[in-house]
Amino acid sequence: MINLLNYTDRNVVFALFEPIKRDLDLSDQKLGWLGSAYVIVLSLTALPLGVIGDLKSRRVVIAFGVGLWGTFTTLGGGVRRFWQLFVCRAMVGVGEAGYGPAAQALIAEFYQGRRRAFAIGVYSVGMAFGGVLGVWLGGVLMERYGWRATFVIMGVPAFVLAVLASRPTVRGWISRGVRRAVPYVAPLLLLSAAGAAVSGVLALIEGEPSELDTAVFGGFVALGLAWTVYRLVPVAIARTTEAGEVAATAFQDFQQAAATVLRTPTLIWMFIGGAMVTFAVNGLIVWAPTFMHRVHGLSVGEFGRQFGVWGLVGGALGSLVGGRMADRVFERWSGGRVLASGAGFVLGGPVCVALLLVTEMRTFTALLVVTLFLYTWYNGPLSAVIFDVVPPAVRASVLGAFVLFSHLAGDAIRH
Repeated sequence: MINLLNYTDRNVVFALFEPIKRDLDLSDQKLGWLGSAYVIVLSLTALPLGVIGDLKSRRVVIAFGVGLWGTFTTLGGGVRRFWQLFVCRAMVGVGEAGYGPAAQALIAEFYQGRRRAFAIGVYSVGMAFGGVLGVWLGGVLMERYGWRATFVIMGVPAFVLAVLASRPTVRGWISRGVRRAVPYVAPLLLLSAAGAAVSGVLALIEGEPSELDTAVFGGFVALGLAWTVYRLVPVAIARTTEAGEVAATAFQDFQQAAATVLRTPTLIWMFIGGAMVTFAVNGLIVWAPTFMHRVHGLSVGEFGRQFGVWGLVGGALGSLVGGRMADRVFERWSGGRVLASGAGFVLGGPVCVALLLVTEMRTFTALLVVTLFLYTWYNGPLSAVIFDVVPPAVRASVLGAFVLFSHLAGDAIRH
């Protein structure tokens, strides 16, 4: 569900290009920069957030990412200037950079060996559904409510999923926080209670509250606060030292991830292939609505419905078939997942070229289904290959590096 929403919120802006261009008086170049803002920031933040996911709770990183991208998707509906929408899309990129590496690293922990590619393929169905659903729903909602309301409607569900993703962790934080805090705040609470009791007795003796009662109570509270601070100082010093150690550990984790990539030929080729995949697939999805509006005269809503239904069919089937096929071939040959990742693009390239040349709508629809079916074979196998050759301790970090390279080398250019 979260991955579906991830790609829905990511791609909804592309269905809104034309009305945004009209209302904000933007050029095509600035529209392209809206996509590049997201991609570049996603790329640059995926690696450090992947490192954090390896060092800390991946569930927390996921919840943070979902909440952040939901916030700025919603805020996109209130912008009045290009730079405001640019910032919103960039911050959506930060949120989604926190989610992706941590989520796939969790899947790799739960599913081992020959089941891994199919498991990631199932996860990637959310990418196929969400990517197309964003364009489809964006078109439908835009025609009914306008592009500003569309951003708000699409952003709100992220808050619900962020809470659901973090619930066990938040309960644990509260429980641990209370247990840890009690020994340190106990002197303050006890002396404050004692001060209240003494000042109350004095007030009864005097018959009415006086400055003496207030001074006595304040003295007890000050003494309790001083005692609490005295007990917290060693803890603060230890935490400062721990923070320095965490920073050093994060740098070491980054170094280990970089060394793993550079000394593993499989990873080098997968990184290069990932950039080519990103350029081809996301370029098609991003510019297809504008292409069909300008070349074939379809409205945003008409194309959204057309692209949504058939894109869901092709993308979802491709993710599942690619993952299952990769696992089957992997059982017989260790390079089976690599083969499955590349085969879809070798077969799908000519189909995609034909898709851009045809003028008859039924032919276009058929070629669209086949193109997305073949182009999504890679979803499960590609990540599975990375996890097959990477130590568990740096999986999210290496996947973050993969996102950084593939998007900077492939995604940003196609805008």
